[in-house]
Amino acid sequence: MTSLVRGGQLTRLLGQWHALPGRRRSPDYLALAAAVRGLLADGRLPLGVRLPAERDLAEALGVSRTTVSAAYRELRDSGHLASRRGAGSWTRLPAGHRVASSGLWTPDDDLDMIDLGCAALAAPHELAVAARAASEDLYRYLGGAGYYPTGIGELREAVARGYTDRGLPTSAEQIMITSGTQHALDLVLRMALPAGAGVLVESPTYPNALAAFGARRSRIGTHGLATDAAWDADLLLAAVRQGRPRLAYLIPEFHNPTGHLMTTDLRERLVATAHATGTDLVIDESFVDLALDAEPMPPPVAAFDRHSRVVSIGGMSKAYWGGLRIGWVRAAAPHVQRLAAARVGVDMASPVLDQLVAVHLLADADRIVAARRTQLVAQRDALVAAVTAALPEWRFTVPRGGVTLWAELDGPVSSALSRAAEEVGVRLAPGPRFGLDGTLERFLRLPFTLPAPDLVDAVNRIAGVRYGLDQVARPSWREPAVIA
Repeated sequence: MTSLVRGGQLTRLLGQWHALPGRRRSPDYLALAAAVRGLLADGRLPLGVRLPAERDLAEALGVSRTTVSAAYRELRDSGHLASRRGAGSWTRLPAGHRVASSGLWTPDDDLDMIDLGCAALAAPHELAVAARAASEDLYRYLGGAGYYPTGIGELREAVARGYTDRGLPTSAEQIMITSGTQHALDLVLRMALPAGAGVLVESPTYPNALAAFGARRSRIGTHGLATDAAWDADLLLAAVRQGRPRLAYLIPEFHNPTGHLMTTDLRERLVATAHATGTDLVIDESFVDLALDAEPMPPPVAAFDRHSRVVSIGGMSKAYWGGLRIGWVRAAAPHVQRLAAARVGVDMASPVLDQLVAVHLLADADRIVAARRTQLVAQRDALVAAVTAALPEWRFTVPRGGVTLWAELDGPVSSALSRAAEEVGVRLAPGPRFGLDGTLERFLRLPFTLPAPDLVDAVNRIAGVRYGLDQVARPSWREPAVIA
C-alpha cells in the first residue's frame, strides 16, 4: 500500500517555507515547489509517498488552491512528482538520478564528487597485512561449522582487554561480536525496546540510529546539544526523570556529529538517574579511540554501572575501516547470552575471516591508532583554517576528538546549501539529517576524513555557492547527460 502524507503533516515538514533563499524574488508556487524538493533532497520526505490533495494542502498552508496546483505542476515538470488523474500524485526523482547514502539525490556520473557526506577514513596500509595473516590463521577454524554467535574467542578476549585497559574490568563472556556497530544497536533494540516504547536521544544525533528507532516505531524524545556548551546536565537528567524513557541512546565519546566529550561527573549522575527511572542506557563508543588532544579520557559510562543498566556498543569502522564490518556489544554476561540467542534468527554469526583480521589489527592498535590521530589532527586543523578564512560568519567549536566539525551557519540554509554544493561537485549531509521534524537547518556536519587539499577545495566551493544563494531566484536542477 502506498503511504500518504496529509496536509497538516506536510505543512509541519515544510516549516518556514516562505523563508527559503530567493523567496522575496519568487512567486509562492515556486517557493513551495522548491521547499518540497528540499524535503526530498535531504530524505525528510520519502520517495513514492502520495502527497495530499491540492485542496487539503491549500487549507493546511493557508494559501490558494491555485498556488498548490501550480507548485505541483512545477514539481511534475522538474521530475519530482508523478500524477495520475483520479489517483493522486507521488514523489519521485528525475530520471537518471538516485538517492545517495547521504540521503541527497545525485546524478549517476559523480566520479569527481568530493564526498563530505560520509565521515569515514580510507583503510590503513596495515589492513592488507592483517588480511594476509588472517588468511593463514583461518585453517584453525576450518574443521568446525564456522558459526560463532557471540564471536570467536580470541577476538572477544582482545576487545575485553581494551575495556580493561580503559579502567573497566571486562571478561570475554561480556563481549559479543557483531557485524558493525549499527548491527550491534539493532540487536540491542530487538532485546531491550518493545515496539512503540519511549526513547531519548541527543539532538543532533547519528542518523542511522534514528532510522533504527523509527523501525521500532519508537516514541522519540530529544535532548538538545548546543554548538559550544555540549550537554546541559540539569536538562538531560530532567529529561530522563520526567520522560522515564525505556531506553536512552547517547554518544558521550566525541559525539557524532558535534565532537563533544561528556564529563566524568555527568556520566556518573546519568547512570544513577537511569537506575532510578528504570531506563536502560545504550552508549555508542564508536569514536572512543580518536582523542585528538593530549588530555586524559573520562572513564567509560559503564564504569559507574552497578545494576546492569548500561550496554556499550562500539566497533572498528571509524578508527580502522568501514569496510571491515566488525562491531561489538559489552554487557552483563547473561545479557550477552540472550543477545546471542536472538541473533540466531537474524544472521547467525559474523564472518570468521573478518574477525581474524580484526584480531591482528587490534594487536597492533597502539601504532595504527596513533597514526590515525596524527592524520586526523592535521586534517582537522586544515578544515578549521579553511572554514575560518572562507566562511567567517560560521560558528563552531573545534572538536577534541572524533572526525567531524559541527558548524552553525549564518542562516537556516543547510538543505539549500547542500543542493547548491552538489552542483559544484561537493556532497554534504545537511543538518536536518541529524535531527527530527526538519529541525537543524542552521547546521552542517563537515567531516575531516579526506586529505587536507580536498577539504580546502571543498570549503572554497561551498563558500562560493553559499554567497550565491542570496542571488539565486530559483533552484536549478541538473538534467542527466545523454549518452549515445
